[in-house]
Amino acid sequence: MGVNGTAPDEPSVRVDIGELVLDGFGRDIDAARVSASFQAELTRLVREHGVPLAADGGRALDALAGLPPLPADASARRLGQEIARAVHAGLSGRGEVR
Repeated sequence: MGVNGTAPDEPSVRVDIGELVLDGFGRDIDAARVSASFQAELTRLVREHGVPLAADGGRALDALAGLPPLPADASARRLGQEIARAVHAGLSGRGEVR
């Protein structure tokens, strides 16, 4: 999963997520919809708020922990949005990063 949330005249920000594991959700969750929602929300957050940890030329994070609990019946759209918000918080120095 990758997000590049900038226009051609803006500095480039690239977020690559090698693996995203969601436990406790049924098999009927639409992974493509979660991914699309995640990408749209993270792109919006990066455009509106930037990524403070990337301002010094970049930073690689190995893992992001502390995602808020979500109901097992959350929609794919809501899951994607909440995951993007947690990732952005981590990239902004407000989340728990391991």
